[in-house]
Amino acid sequence: MRAGDLAETYETVSLDSDAMDAARLMAEQRLPALLVLDEEGAPKAILPASQMIKILVPGYVIDDPTLAAVIDEHHADRLCASLANRTVRDCLSRTTPPPAVAAADETALEVAARMAQARSPLVAVVTKDKAGTQLLGVITASHLLERLLAAGS
Repeated sequence: MRAGDLAETYETVSLDSDAMDAARLMAEQRLPALLVLDEEGAPKAILPASQMIKILVPGYVIDDPTLAAVIDEHHADRLCASLANRTVRDCLSRTTPPPAVAAADETALEVAARMAQARSPLVAVVTKDKAGTQLLGVITASHLLERLLAAGS
């Protein structure tokens, strides 16, 4: 199995995409993360759903989770307001590592190693040529696990 054969179409956003729209996309499609593309369409970052949730939760609650119990539902319902007027770029942390990227001819084991090393729920599969980097698709951890388990049966 090669990465190019395992790659599937996957939702992507740009750095300048609306953060609220990105959060809705994650929620509606139950995605563990979104692949963020740069201005040229090359993989730039992976935005995990957990990072979006972290943005929604006030810092004082993250520092002291017991405070979550005293926030009433009315205020909790307004947590998403923190995404208003923000872009995906704003949601990426300054320490966000580059995404795990695999070439189309890499083996499933090479992809698994990249995924494990990056602790990433997905790996972008690309081809590179004179025109630049072209995204072929994405391999998610669950899809890779499914394929590896099927091969081992």
